[in-house]
Amino acid sequence: MTRTRRRRWPWAVAALLALAMTATGIVIVPILTHVDQGDANQQVGDEEWPLAATATGDDGRTRQIEIIAVEPGGTVDTSALLPGDRFVVSGTGYDPARGIYVAICAIPDDPSLKPGPCLGGVPAQEAVEVEEGTIQFAPSNWINDAWAWRLFGARSYDDRDSGTFTAYLEVPPTADDKVDCRDVACALYTRNDHTAAGDRVQDVYIPLGFAG
Repeated sequence: MTRTRRRRWPWAVAALLALAMTATGIVIVPILTHVDQGDANQQVGDEEWPLAATATGDDGRTRQIEIIAVEPGGTVDTSALLPGDRFVVSGTGYDPARGIYVAICAIPDDPSLKPGPCLGGVPAQEAVEVEEGTIQFAPSNWINDAWAWRLFGARSYDDRDSGTFTAYLEVPPTADDKVDCRDVACALYTRNDHTAAGDRVQDVYIPLGFAG
C-alpha cells in the first residue's frame, strides 16, 4: 500500500503569517496606544561643560545620563569635540517600555519641541547582523527593548528594572545640510524614538562644544 505524502507547506506558511502578524502587532500597537507622559523638566546647572545631567520627568522617573571616556581613567573635553572623537554614554532611570535615540542634536529654543535636527540623522531602521558582544561606535544609537525592533538595529536596555542603557557615540562631521553645531547650540540628547516622537519626557541633554 502506498502512503500519501502529507503536504506540510500550508502549515509552514500559516506559521510564518502568524509570526509576521505578531511582530506587526508588537510594532504598531504601542505606537497607536501611546499617551504622552509630559516634559523632562531638566534644570540647567551652573557648570558650563558638565559630563552628566539629571532630570525628573512628569512621569515621576528620575533620569540620569553621563559621558564617559572610552579609555579607563580618561577624560572627555565636551567643550571642544572633533569629528571622530568617541565616548560612551551611560544612562539610568529610563522607561524601558519606550525606545530612545541617543544622538547629538540642536537644542530647541522651546523645551516642548523635539530636539533637532541631529547630526547624522536618526539611526538606520533596517535589519543588520552584528556579532554578539561587538561594540559599534556610531553618530547615534537606538535603544529599544522590543524584540521586533531589535531585528531592525535597535539595542536593548542593559537592565529593564533600572532603565539602564549604554550607548557608544562617534562624533560625526559637525555640520551637514540640516544643522551646523558650530553656529547653533547642540547637545548630547536622549529622546523618545519614532514610536513616541511627540513625547518629551525622556529629553535629557548634556551641552557640547566643537572645535571643528
